[in-house]
Amino acid sequence: MTVRMPLSTMAALIIGVCLTLFVSGSRAWQAGDQVALDADDIGGGVTGSNGPEAGVWVIAETADLPTRFVRIVVTDERGRYVLPDLPKATYQVWVRGYGLVDSPKMTAAPGKALNLTAVAAPTLAEAARYYPAGYWFALLTVPDEKEFPGNPSSGINAEIKSQAQWLRQVKSGGCLACHALGTRATREIPPSLGKFESATAAWGRRIQSGQAGPSMIGGINQLGSRALTLFADWTDRIARGELPQTPPRPKGIERNVVITEWDWGDPKLYLHDEVSTDRRNPTLNPNGLIYGAAELSADYLPVLDPVHHTTSRVELTVRDAATPRTSPDMPQPSPYWGKEVVWTSRNNVHNPMFDDRGRVWITSAVRPSDNPAFCKQGSSHPSAKLFPIDRSGRHLAVYDPKTKKLTHISTCFSTHHLMFAEDANHTLWTSGGGDVVGWLNTKMFDETGDEEKSQGWTALVIDTNGNGKRDVYSEPDQPLDPAKDQRFDGAFYAVAPAPDGSIWGSALGFPGAVIRLNPGSHPPETALAEVYEPPFSDPDPQRRGFSPRGMDIDRDGVVWAALASGHLARFDRRKCKGPLNGPKATGQQCPEGWTLYPEPLPQMKGVTASGSAESSYYTWVDQFDTLGLGRNVPINTGNESEGLLVLKDGEWVVLRVPYPLGYYTKWLDGRIDAAQRGWKGRGLWSTVSTRAPFHMETGKGTTSKVVRFQLRPDPLSK
Repeated sequence: MTVRMPLSTMAALIIGVCLTLFVSGSRAWQAGDQVALDADDIGGGVTGSNGPEAGVWVIAETADLPTRFVRIVVTDERGRYVLPDLPKATYQVWVRGYGLVDSPKMTAAPGKALNLTAVAAPTLAEAARYYPAGYWFALLTVPDEKEFPGNPSSGINAEIKSQAQWLRQVKSGGCLACHALGTRATREIPPSLGKFESATAAWGRRIQSGQAGPSMIGGINQLGSRALTLFADWTDRIARGELPQTPPRPKGIERNVVITEWDWGDPKLYLHDEVSTDRRNPTLNPNGLIYGAAELSADYLPVLDPVHHTTSRVELTVRDAATPRTSPDMPQPSPYWGKEVVWTSRNNVHNPMFDDRGRVWITSAVRPSDNPAFCKQGSSHPSAKLFPIDRSGRHLAVYDPKTKKLTHISTCFSTHHLMFAEDANHTLWTSGGGDVVGWLNTKMFDETGDEEKSQGWTALVIDTNGNGKRDVYSEPDQPLDPAKDQRFDGAFYAVAPAPDGSIWGSALGFPGAVIRLNPGSHPPETALAEVYEPPFSDPDPQRRGFSPRGMDIDRDGVVWAALASGHLARFDRRKCKGPLNGPKATGQQCPEGWTLYPEPLPQMKGVTASGSAESSYYTWVDQFDTLGLGRNVPINTGNESEGLLVLKDGEWVVLRVPYPLGYYTKWLDGRIDAAQRGWKGRGLWSTVSTRAPFHMETGKGTTSKVVRFQLRPDPLSK
């Protein structure tokens, strides 16, 4: 007998079946699981075939605003989510997570609930497409320790004496200093590159591509030809199906993050840094414009208005039209841009910084490299009399948003990073000067406009004779003379003024170092340096670390630095037991001052020492609790983790940016827009800083992005 069911009954049954599917698994979806929403929120639940999906990302994207806008949150332990405070627009919303493939994109508007269905990955290979680059990079086989020192027969450069030094060259001295390794664009050979008889030949062609070709060729030459063989083996094994470890899903605090992205710039632009506020006072410029630095790519500062979701530019100029542009030379065409010259900058702006008046200071070339006479031998300038300088490749400039005026400042020393000291002169300290550390007395410059008198620089001189003052010194290539001081053969890369008036910096290379500069009462005559190398030769391989890159300092004077070994290093000078100067204080005088924290990625194949495949470009310390996890919290840029790595009470909090795949930043800062608004009035700001934004998931046409991180009290806070 056939039973005919009324349509209303059938509809109710279908709804019931769908609800049953929605709640299937270890825990049922219940009425009490519904989330409260405001008119500008989208929220609901995410379930998969086994029930609620905890620790997965919900992504909302719109092109309705003046610039592309994305907001990302993480589901709680019951699979619930809230995308808070969305601008009025129509959004595409979908789910992404480890163990999944992207769910179908659903159209949604703020103020309405939206339940989503997660899609399990049909294979492990499909799931692995969403893993951070570092999990793939960890599959690269590193030459065994027994193969060092290098020699021509091994294909390893004879200048490389250890496995650690080889790793440093890849992770901090070459490839990873410009972009990630392990993204799909790098772990595979793109068809647009051409057809080759082997992966080794393909890699040989790849590194000649575009305007970065000369640098990439130089990097491989420093490693030796074996590197091409190893990269080829890496891509071959991946092509045959080798897969990395599975990352853990976000948990605990990691589920409280709210990530917001805005496009800025253009697809031919790459960014280095951004700035949102004064480092010394993060309440400056509340809700204000964000400024970026386009380095070699273009001569303008990209600007974002995060309130109105608009972008603009500050056009840059040079003092001398003969200032050279980025080299157009390319050994081979780019597989993305062909023979087109896409980098055209004269200014080469590397690092912006706000002062207390809301002006934006930048490291920028303003003229050709040959220095004026006051910088050179025979000058009466106090610094030039002690250490004359013939050339400087990048200088300073300052932009005043109120007057729209750009002022060029010609410095004798080269600049790279800059940071203001907490002193009456608002002294701007810089790195990148090679043999010297330079500074500008901005108070004097504002009062007089005299760039010559307002600047100074000093050599890095170690108190080798231990008498507590600066004396005649030996040069770095001369034998140590116990009666003299000695000049350090290194340069500041990072720069960080400390609350006690000292200036700290990092020295690149192997094993690298952190340096404390005490300016004294009359720099440059009185400035003395202390050099501290990380414990690169500790007998216990689990206590070894090497090669700082970016570093910062906390309010207690403790140094935090990202190491090429895959650590965050803590150096506390107060723990040093031995003398801090004298003939034995040449780098390894304070091993007890170092504490190493391995970063949360797998270790490289063939490496047994402590550390990981991570290659964080910089460390930034949240001195004033702009994120909401407390003061003095160190944060690594997590360039292979595709997110920020926050060390809270000795434990890692990984703030992954899951879309678009390929997030890579070189700097961040924190701003407090309104402390009384709780988490909504705080946040970290960064930019996508890869030199190859076309390596990202969205391919050619992808622009750099401003990325803000905020932490809610819980995953459902509105």
